[in-house]
Amino acid sequence: MIVLLDNGHGKDTPGKRSPVWPDGRQLFEYEFNRDIVHRIARLCEQANISYALLVPEFNDVSLTERVRRANIVTEKHPGSFLISIHANAGGGTGWEAYTSKGETRSDGIANLLYIEAVKALPGFKIRTDYARDGDADKEAQFYILRKTICPAVLTENLFMDSENDCRFIMSNEGRDIIARLHFDAIRKIFNK
Repeated sequence: MIVLLDNGHGKDTPGKRSPVWPDGRQLFEYEFNRDIVHRIARLCEQANISYALLVPEFNDVSLTERVRRANIVTEKHPGSFLISIHANAGGGTGWEAYTSKGETRSDGIANLLYIEAVKALPGFKIRTDYARDGDADKEAQFYILRKTICPAVLTENLFMDSENDCRFIMSNEGRDIIARLHFDAIRKIFNK
């Protein structure tokens, strides 16, 4: 089993950044996503958990190519799963996770991520959708969730256009917390 770590977007992806805050700071999503993935990878190395970086490049890699890479690894390592890291935007606040529609193997992974997010982010809203299938994750037709042959979950780690959320994920402490909550869920999956 391998955990596939996907850092969403790239340096060349249009938009995908916070506003410039009054102190002149700004978050670029590609940098945040890569930093979180690298922090998770370091934690996996320390725990001897097998992982693969799906997109080591700084420029964006198409969703088709991301899925192709994930499926190649999954064919060689059955039982693997994918976590795609993102920062959200659109005028909200909080943390959430997405799986493909319907009840799938991805739901169990998402549930573990939600458990860890509730523990790790007590000052932030945890965004859920129990209405569709009785579990916390939201469901979407995101390409990477639909087309991978392994279970896949996409996390939106707070909102980069909410100043409170954004300042947290720009901080070293906030990034450690976000990485750790993902790792704690990953470790539970590997321990099962």
